[in-house]
Order: sequence, then C-alpha cells, then structure tokens
Amino acid sequence: MRKYFPVKKFQWSWSRRDNGQTESSPLIPKSGAAKAEDEELGHVDSEFEAGSSSDQDHINPTRIQPHYSYSWMGYFLKYFLCLCNLVFTVLGLVVLGLGIWGLVTKESFAQEKIGSIGTDPMLILLTLGFLLTLLCLTGCVGALRENCCLLKLFSAIVLVLITVQVLFAIVAYSMQDQIEGYLRSGMLAAMAGYQDDLDLRFITDEIQLGLQCCGADTYRDWEVNIYYNCSAPGVLACGVPATCCVDPLENGTVWNSQCGVGAQLMDEFTAQSVIFLGGCLGGISRWIEQHEGMIGTVGVIVVGVQILAVFITTRLMESIHWHKVHA
Repeated sequence: MRKYFPVKKFQWSWSRRDNGQTESSPLIPKSGAAKAEDEELGHVDSEFEAGSSSDQDHINPTRIQPHYSYSWMGYFLKYFLCLCNLVFTVLGLVVLGLGIWGLVTKESFAQEKIGSIGTDPMLILLTLGFLLTLLCLTGCVGALRENCCLLKLFSAIVLVLITVQVLFAIVAYSMQDQIEGYLRSGMLAAMAGYQDDLDLRFITDEIQLGLQCCGADTYRDWEVNIYYNCSAPGVLACGVPATCCVDPLENGTVWNSQCGVGAQLMDEFTAQSVIFLGGCLGGISRWIEQHEGMIGTVGVIVVGVQILAVFITTRLMESIHWHKVHA
C-alpha cells in the first residue's frame, strides 16, 4: 500500500521519538529503511509541486495582450484623417511632378543654367509639392499605424502653418501700400527680363491677357525693357508685347506678334483702339475688390480645414491613449 499511496503514518505527540539531529548531535548515517522512506516522500513532494505548478498554469494561463477595438466614432476619426491626408498627398505629388517637369523641360539642370536654378519659379513648385507630400504622408501613416509620435509631429506642423497664414493675412491687410510698391517693383523687374526669361514672359503674358492690361501703371512702362526701349536698334523698339493688343489674332486665327510695334509712339486716343491702356497694378486691385468675398471664403475654408485636421488628430491621439491604458 505504501508503494501506491506513500503517506507517512501519523504519530501522536506523546508517542513521537526525537530522532532528529541537532547541531550538537553527531552525524549518524541513516539506515536503509529511513533512506527509502525519505526518497519516497521526496518523490511525492516533487510530484505534488509539479502538479500544483501545472494546475496553476492551467488556471492562470499566459496573459495575451488583447487588441483593443474602437467605437464607430474612433474608426471615423482614424479613416477620415487618413483619407483627407491621402487626397492632399496625391495633390502634393501632382505639384511635385509639375515642378520636376518644368525644370526638365527648360533644361534647368544643364551646366550653363545650373547656376541660376535658385531663381527658377519651378523650384517653388517642386519645394511646395515635396513638403506637402511629406506632411500629408506623415499624417496618413500616423493615423493608420496609430503612431502618436507621427500624429504629434503632423499636428504641430499644421499649427505652425495656421499661425503663419494668420500672421501673413494680418500683415498683408495692414501693409497694403507697401505691398503695392513691392508689386510694382516686381512687375517692372519681370518686364525688364521679359525677353530673357521664359518663366517671366509666361507670367507677364498671362497677367496681361487675363486682366486685359499693359505694363505696370501704363503701356509706356515697357521702356524699361532693352528690346522695347525706343533707343533699341531692333524692330521691337517703341513697341509692346502682343499680349497688350486688343485683338492679337489676325483674322481671328493667326497670332500677330507685331501688333504692338510702335505703340509707345501713339497718343492714348489712337492707341486705345490697338492696345490696352490701363496698367496691370490697377487691374489686380480691381480684381481683388471684385472677388474679395470669394478670397475671404477660400481663406476661411483653408484655415478651417487645417483646424479641423488638428482637432481630429488630437481626438484620435486621446482615443489611442485611452484604449492603450484600458485595454
């Protein structure tokens, strides 16, 4: 029976014999029966400990961190932020592609032009496209991966952009006279380099065609260009570009590039039937006055979208933190 159920016989306190060894007792070797009994008891104790540990593991299995789930509002914030950033990422890639295409088309990377690439307007498109793409990818990846570091970086950059835009609007409103002077200087500089820079020519032509104007303040401002100056030896002397003409298309089909030749020698009464007399600065002012409501609406919408993006990002970070703490 002891072999199958090895339990030590219970002894009453008065019938026990003090067989234990003390510090003062000599080291007496145990007998064979005592050794076997101790081995059996040790085997039983080890089996009991093993069984207890296995039962405890069975009762308390290894805890697996559960994947926390969001409410429908949490999912909406997450994927709405991701979708908006994805749309603006595509827009940034388009702007970036236009900048690269413009630089390659104009051969701005050629050895003879690489020195002036810093003043190329296409470089502005390339820089804006790259920064917009990088910013929106940060917000999109941060929302998808629930990465609070990327979301904090995204919201901080957007807050900086909002601050810069608001400050720019305030400064522009309070310095209208100075801005008009800067525009006049920029317009005259563009007119001076009209024949030498394709970008300046494109911008100037689009302004004059769109606003139906000629020069900065008057059509005689084209004297600042060495080719249209009356002292120039070429055929363009005392003339204006074809985009100043009232009807630059001859017979409505062919572009007449010589329609503005000699226009600076005409008086205003004669010239008004050939070219536009008003300057482009006045046209810009009138255009702003006519569309100031639309400009204000667009500005409010742009800033509002950015504020909404910061609000959604903040709420999403709070939701991520709450679920991580209470998961």
